[in-house]
Amino acid sequence: MTENGCEYRERVLTMDTMNPNIKRVEYAVRGPIVQRAVQIERELKMGVNKPFTEVIKANIGDCHAMGQRPITFFRQVLALCSYPDLLEDSKFPEDAKSRAHRILQACGGGSLGAYSTSQGIEMIRQDVARYIERRDGGIACDPDNIYLSTGASDAIVTMLKLLVLGEGMSRTGVMISIPQYPLYSAALAELGAVQISYYLDEDNCWSLDINELSRALQEAKKHCIPRALCIINPGNPTGQVQSRQCIEDVIRFAATENLFLMADEVYQDNVYADGCKFYSFKKVLSEMGPEYSEKVELASFHSTSKCYMGECGFRGGYMEVVNLDPEVKVQLTKLVSVRLCPPVPGQALLDVVVNPPQPDEPSYGTFIKERSETLATLAEKASMTQEILNQVPGIKCNPVQGAMYTFPRIHLPPKAILEAKEKGQSPDMFYCMKLLEEKGICLVPGSGFGQRDGTYHFRMTILPPKEKLKIVLDKIKEFHQQFTDQYS
Repeated sequence: MTENGCEYRERVLTMDTMNPNIKRVEYAVRGPIVQRAVQIERELKMGVNKPFTEVIKANIGDCHAMGQRPITFFRQVLALCSYPDLLEDSKFPEDAKSRAHRILQACGGGSLGAYSTSQGIEMIRQDVARYIERRDGGIACDPDNIYLSTGASDAIVTMLKLLVLGEGMSRTGVMISIPQYPLYSAALAELGAVQISYYLDEDNCWSLDINELSRALQEAKKHCIPRALCIINPGNPTGQVQSRQCIEDVIRFAATENLFLMADEVYQDNVYADGCKFYSFKKVLSEMGPEYSEKVELASFHSTSKCYMGECGFRGGYMEVVNLDPEVKVQLTKLVSVRLCPPVPGQALLDVVVNPPQPDEPSYGTFIKERSETLATLAEKASMTQEILNQVPGIKCNPVQGAMYTFPRIHLPPKAILEAKEKGQSPDMFYCMKLLEEKGICLVPGSGFGQRDGTYHFRMTILPPKEKLKIVLDKIKEFHQQFTDQYS
């Protein structure tokens, strides 16, 4: 083709020729609000005058970025593994050195820089299996059913890849909660699967109702083949913790409807509310008798990124599969081998998470103190968040039973909704963008997670330090009252 006398070659990859599924992918946690927050930070550095001096990002569960301190023992072991010359340094406790020695002996060439097997270092998978057995009260766990992963996210997407097939009416449908963590909707869009939305019950502290599961499933059967059910417990973005009875009901539902269960349990140590307790799907399934324990297929996921660890950047995690067809398991192992292996430093971190200091070891006292203080502080912040937000007319916040977020409902005046629609924005995006521009607070609109029509929310993390979280909550309170007055 010639233009202005010059020949040029048309691009191979354009918006018209790219994979159409990718254009349908959305990931609100790092969407337009966050991009604008980064721009505002640059403007502040350049001296642009704003009604605030810093942007406080309460949009993402990035614990250390929000000021949570790393666990000393974990970082000591990782430092020793990364630079083994430190093993001669007397400043490091002997239990940290012994853990590092053990991990390095399991690495190729005694180095974190070597590839591991695709499923993950065998010794670490054995440690994970023992951790699961302790967590679940002695229920057996086979290390061969453990797949180490690049955080939980990578394992979740891998399992969805195995599940998704078909075209048209035979496309795979995957049930996900609304509100949901956008990884699920994004992955399903990328894979060309059908998202089957089931709504959590906001009026009942975001509980899961089996009748709603049934409604969503029956509706979906008209246009796809439902094959999997995803559960996030404790919940993200909603912070609810499921009862044992609820988990049993979900397992029975999955068995009756022949659904593959995916249990996202990355917040399992983050449980704050009185009367709430974490039960793993693996434990409950195993205790329900052979009718369920030997038949229902389950993949459960955990990560080093959340809980009291908060080590998001190391990208450590694991998946356990239960009742997976042996031939499919071969295919799963083949699929993960394409990526060679999960990050080995993340595997090393996971090993110390599942194999922490014991009572007779020198690091135990410090470890327990740091772990307990981190979780106690999160519990305080969960309570404070709910209490302050519920003081604001027009904001209703359910108890934060677990995880690291709240998902309050906001009442928006009709004039604000109209102006948002005129600007081509969802009303809660309009609200959150104005909050960012006027107060320097970065939240994520509820529309990025899904919500019932006619309702509006935002998700915020409870992770900022207490004094900064108080500032965030006070600014939200002030903004909401001003916003309501402006549009009333």
